[in-house]
Parts: sequence; structure tokens; C-alpha cells
Amino acid sequence: MGLGRFQYSTHVGFAARYSGRVRSFITFLMTAGALAAGPNVVPQPARIEARSGSLAIAAGFRIVAEGPCAAALGSSWRDSLRRLSRITGIPDAPAANGPALTVSCQLASAVPVKLGEDEAYSLEIDARGARLTAARSAGLLRGVETFLQLVTVTPGGFAAPACLITDAPRFPWRGLMLDVARHFMPVETVKHTLDGMAAVKLNVLHWHLCDDQGFRVESKSFPLLHRVGLEGEFYTQDQVREVIAYAGARGIRVVPEFDVPGHATAWLVHYPALGTVPGTYVVERGHGIFDPVMDPSKESTYQFLDRFFGEMARLFPDPYLHIGGDENNGRQWTKSATIQSFMKAQGLPDNAALHAYFNKRLVAIVKKHGKVMMGWDEIQHPDVPREALIQSWRGPKELAAAARAGYPVILSTGFYLDLMQSVEQHYEADPLGGEAAALPAEAKARVLGGEACMWTEFVNPENLDNRLWPRLAAVAERLWSPAEVRDVEALYGRLEALTLQMEMQGFRPRSGTELMLRRMAGTKEVGPLVTLAGAVEPVKEYTRGILSHHEVTLPLNRLIDAVPPESVVAREFGKDVRAALGGDEAARRRVRAMLVAWRDNDARVRPMLEGSGILAELVPLSDALATVARAGLEAMDNGRLRVERRAELAAVIDGAGLARLSPKNEADCRAILKQDGDAAEAIEKACTKQHPVAGLLLVVKPSIQALVRGTL
Repeated sequence: MGLGRFQYSTHVGFAARYSGRVRSFITFLMTAGALAAGPNVVPQPARIEARSGSLAIAAGFRIVAEGPCAAALGSSWRDSLRRLSRITGIPDAPAANGPALTVSCQLASAVPVKLGEDEAYSLEIDARGARLTAARSAGLLRGVETFLQLVTVTPGGFAAPACLITDAPRFPWRGLMLDVARHFMPVETVKHTLDGMAAVKLNVLHWHLCDDQGFRVESKSFPLLHRVGLEGEFYTQDQVREVIAYAGARGIRVVPEFDVPGHATAWLVHYPALGTVPGTYVVERGHGIFDPVMDPSKESTYQFLDRFFGEMARLFPDPYLHIGGDENNGRQWTKSATIQSFMKAQGLPDNAALHAYFNKRLVAIVKKHGKVMMGWDEIQHPDVPREALIQSWRGPKELAAAARAGYPVILSTGFYLDLMQSVEQHYEADPLGGEAAALPAEAKARVLGGEACMWTEFVNPENLDNRLWPRLAAVAERLWSPAEVRDVEALYGRLEALTLQMEMQGFRPRSGTELMLRRMAGTKEVGPLVTLAGAVEPVKEYTRGILSHHEVTLPLNRLIDAVPPESVVAREFGKDVRAALGGDEAARRRVRAMLVAWRDNDARVRPMLEGSGILAELVPLSDALATVARAGLEAMDNGRLRVERRAELAAVIDGAGLARLSPKNEADCRAILKQDGDAAEAIEKACTKQHPVAGLLLVVKPSIQALVRGTL
């Protein structure tokens, strides 16, 4: 289903009108025709049977719960009705005899749900009503999310299309790792994120609660721990229980992570005796891998952790407890005479063996308190019991090796949302892809699923939605939907519909960008800044940290913090360039209008940039955008013969020479080729000068280069 056409903000003089599934990242238009090309549901259900007709959603619509689910899910249905009201604008006032979604299950699920809980459901919709059934109430929670996504505006008003859906997840572990140590996320932000996770059927919140920059949960056994943090913020145990209950009501488990033995600075600030090196420790302000590490040679270290993990085991009901275990560089162990003496006495040949010794001790401690230990790739070792769950972040090869060795595993490689990669890149990752695809059946069964990861060195509560959505939904689909669901273009279309619906429910994946731009500009008239922002993306991978030093106390209030990781504008422009090069005249007109807008924008935005201390760094970027746009326009305006005499130009490009052409055509072709060459050179100069500017990539450059060169 397409979302129709959209027009860039007219107040910046845009004449470009794009077709397809994408709107401007600020201007939203509603869609019509719910089943033009299948329902917009993310994740895509396992089986959808479209039927004729639809169920009208009007005043008085209600949700009726039958059987064990009625008591088990309590007020969940009222919450669903409130969300439906936000989606449609229809008041939440169910009528006793109004149309209804009837939900029923055979058995209520435990709260919180357990790993492997039956989440299958069946949803049938016709003009008379909708019926949602499941074996367990967890399945009903997933089915309600599908129903809400199906509701859309039609020529007759809001409705859900008639259909039969039978659905179940591909993997039982579908999670989000949320780092709250680098930048603290208030309880309401965590709840808000849980709402979004539930909407796309994720079922695990992996809560990264401590790191070198802060310790974020109250400990009554060691009360100095949670005093560590640059903002001084932490969750009380009552707040933790509140979040766990909130998550459980949405069918989401909460797995806490307390990173040991590395990433340990926050542990050591007030409890330095835990450390390998004696002395004073100060909470870290920067980012990276730091040397402080716990001392695995002291019994007092294990006594401390036994008491702490016992307390946390009582606080967090989930069977799994994550101990981190990653990125221990071992430098302090290598330099410590005490540690080296201990290793020799224990017959431990290297730091990897010492780390395994530490983890083996932890497995016993965690098991003593009724938990299963979980950790990152680095905890895998022949000496670590196979009951430990491995979270693989280093690659499919490591995941496959862990599964082959007998460990249960989940994948995070390819799902790191903080690396600013595209929907398509995340969608290509698969827990059973790469080396894992060749695993024997018993090893494949140990691959439980995966988790997206949001590390927050450059993320705070203001831009969290922008960084999570809609890319987290793409990961959710990979983990829920059948393996053969692979159409990325169809996914982009469904994500647009989901993004619009999320905005209506209070999420800000795109409207948050507009608010940040208004603050930077200091004026309501942000059109020129919007135009510039649409042509750029943040640098990828770990480049931002390499380009400049950044501390967690510094504000995240620049353009790099506001623009989405993937530019909708650049993606649609690229599609139109490809169509124009294929002879689509309508696409050619849209491309030209977009180039005109970018060329003229520099004069409009320059006063805004030069008048703002935050925006002044963008002047070279605006100049580069105008330069490449001019180059593209020159190629288009002077290259009309490219379409009219395509065969002649092709002969030249293919090396057939100009001798076959008439003198007039030869001169025309030479002129075109020179102009195109000049334009290509201008693009290169504009995009390499001071590039990347302010940590931003001018991502429309490749499409304009393709336009100039007349090739894809």
C-alpha cells in the first residue's frame, strides 16, 4: 500500500512532489485504501488471508475480553482503547452494544512472561466485528497490536480490513538492550519505550544499568553504588518494580545487566577494594574502553558480588541475569604482580583463562540465587558451563561457534542502532544467517533470537525516539516474521505507516526532529534548515567519536543529534534519479525541482546559520549542497541530448569514438561530456572539502553523481 504523494514544505519554495511510500520527515499525510497492496503491519504476520469488506471503527467501539484473559490482563484493554482513540481521534467511549473486538484465550500467561511463552494468535475481521483468540494471554497482547496497526482511514472513515491472520513468532527472544548508564533515561522514558516495543512485538528489555559513567539502580546492601553518576540519577527499587510491572503487563521481560569485571569504574569509585589496582577512582566522563577491572584473585570480590547479585536476584524476577563480561583489555591484570602470582598458582596461562575463572565463579553465584548467567561474546570459554547464555556482538562467526559449542545464544551483530545504519542494513542481519545457516539442527535450536542495542553515548531522552524508530521495528520484524519475509521495499512502506501511527500515539521519531530544529533556529520559520537537514545523515559506525572528543556531560543539541540516522528525502530522491535515468519524465521533473530547491536554499538558510553559534558550523555544508545541486542542474539542463540522442552518447561512452557522429552531433556530445565532467568535478570538490562537516554526511551526493554521469 502506498502512502500517496507528498509535497515538501511550501514555505521553503519546494515544488518537488514525490510519489511512493514516503512523506517529508515533517509533513505527514494520511493514507487511504488500507488493502491496496496488503495490510501495513510490522512485523509482517506469518499468514494473512485478505477478504472483502472492512470493519468500521466508530464511536462506541469496544474490546470485550472472555475467559481467563479477562482477569489476567486487567486494564490492558482500556489502554488499547485509549491508543485506538489517539489513532483515530474518536473518543474512547465504548457502547454496550457497539461493534467490538472480542478476545479470548484458553489460559492466562504468567506475569511477567517466561522465555518460550506461547505468543501465537489468530485474528479474524469482518464487517460485523473482530475476534482474537490465543492459547495464552501473551498471544492476545501480540494480536491486539496487529489489530491496532490495521486500523486506517478509508473513503468511508476509519476501518480495519476484513482478513484472517494466523501468526506466531520465529524466535522466542526478541529484545532491545537500552543503555541508561551513559545517559540516564527517566522512568517515563523507559515506559514510553516499552510501549513502542510492545507495538512491534518485542518481548525483552535488556536494561544496561551500570558502566564506567554511572551506576543506575539503588542497592540497599551497598548504598554508595548508586551515588555514582555524572547526573546523580538512578532508579529506586520501587521504580524498578514499577517498570517491571509495566513491562509485564505488555508481555515484556526485564533482564538487568551489571557489567563485570571490566567497564567497572562505577563499581570502584566508592568500593575501590574491588579493583585490581589500589587507589582512587573517578567516574568517567568520556567514551571508550577503560583499564579499571575487578580483582578476580580476592575472595572478598566474590563475597561482595554474591551479596549484590543476591539482592538484585530478589528485585528482578526474570530467570536471566546479565553480567556483561565484554571489552576487558586486561592491562591491569598483566601489570599486577599479585594477579600474575595468582594465575601461576591456579595454572591459568593467560588473561582469557583468568577471565574464564572469574566467570565460572560467577555462574555458581548467579545459580545460587536462582538465576541463569548471561553475558557478551567474551564470556565464552571451554571452562565456562554451557548453561550460560551468550549474547553475540562480534559477528555471526562467534555466534555460530558458541552455538556449536553448546551454549544458548542470541544475536546483536547487525542490530546496533547507535551505529546510524539504514533500515536495510539492519534488516539483512539474521540470527540464523551467515555461518549459523550451516549449523546442524540441534545447534540451530540453541539460537534463541536477538536483541537490538541502543548504546547512549550520543543519545538522551530527547532524541531517543529518533534513534530507535523506525529502525527498531525492522529488527523486530526480522526476529518475529518468517525467514522468507525479505522484501525491503515493502518493509519501508509499512514502516512509514507505522511511523505515522506512532506519531499519533505520542512518539516523536520525526516530530522530535522538528522541535530540535526550531530550537536551533530560534524561530518558527525553520523551512530552510529543514531543507538542509533532509539532505544529510549522521556519520556512521564509530566515526563521531573519532572525529572529536565528546563527554557525556556535553549537550546533544546540534544538527547531528537531531537528524534521523537515515534520510527519507535522500532515499526518495535516489529512487527518482534512477527512474529519471530510465526515461521517466515525471521523475525527471521531480528531480529537477528538488535540485532547484537545494540550489536556492543556501541563500535562504545562510543568515540563520551565521546568526547561531550552534548552526554556524553548517555553513560549509550548505555551500556544498548548493554546489552539487547546481552541478546536477547544469547536467540536466545542458544534457537534453542525453535523452534525445542516447544511442550516440552510448557509443561515445562505450569507446566507439566520435567519428561515427555528424560534426554537429560531435560538437554537441563533446560539450555535454565536458559539462558533465565539470559537474562531476564540482561535486567531488564540494563534497570532499571539509567533509564530513559537523559530523554529517551529504548523502544526496551519490544520486547527483549518478545523474551527472548518466549511470546508476
